Amino acid sequence: MMWMRMPGQSWAASVASFQLMWLAMMVAMMLPSALPTFLKQKRAAASLPVMATGYFAVWVAAGVGIYALGVAFAATAMRWEVFGRAVPFLSGAALIAAGVFQYTRWKMTGLLRCRSPFGCASVCPERETDFQLGCKQGAACCVCCAGPTMILVVLGMMNPLVILGVTVVIAAEKLLPRPESVARLVGIAAIVAGVATIMHKLNH
Repeated sequence: MMWMRMPGQSWAASVASFQLMWLAMMVAMMLPSALPTFLKQKRAAASLPVMATGYFAVWVAAGVGIYALGVAFAATAMRWEVFGRAVPFLSGAALIAAGVFQYTRWKMTGLLRCRSPFGCASVCPERETDFQLGCKQGAACCVCCAGPTMILVVLGMMNPLVILGVTVVIAAEKLLPRPESVARLVGIAAIVAGVATIMHKLNH
């Protein structure tokens, strides 16, 4: 229902409502792990809000894509009964895919960049603007958090326990001393959850 318009609501209003919710959720989820990186910046304190704007602008752009996919998915499930019945299998497959992603080079590269200052493998050029540095950090975090974000979407973006759990996972990956181990544990948990979802559907 999250992807459906309210009666009498325009598409523009629906998109705006989702984006406001998405932005608020991303600020609450990402700021605890992103703030230490922002505080390490060697630029003037006034540059911090500009970098944060670039960072969350990337997440807003990601939210637009997620909303479009969610609307298309919901519309297809409502229109075709066979597709609707396959949703539990697709959800399980998505969880498994999120778990497998945790073991890929993309994940590890994104994680290392996300833990580095402003998403840069080395020192960022001084000529880059504060907004560009924020965008770099946001892009690195989007890649790094693709798996947890998929888990969030599948398990329920409106569920406070899911939001809290994913927030803890993201913070652990970015802040704890052994991020690879944390990422792999999350991957195992997601794969197990995906298989359990599929098996539960097969048995009922």
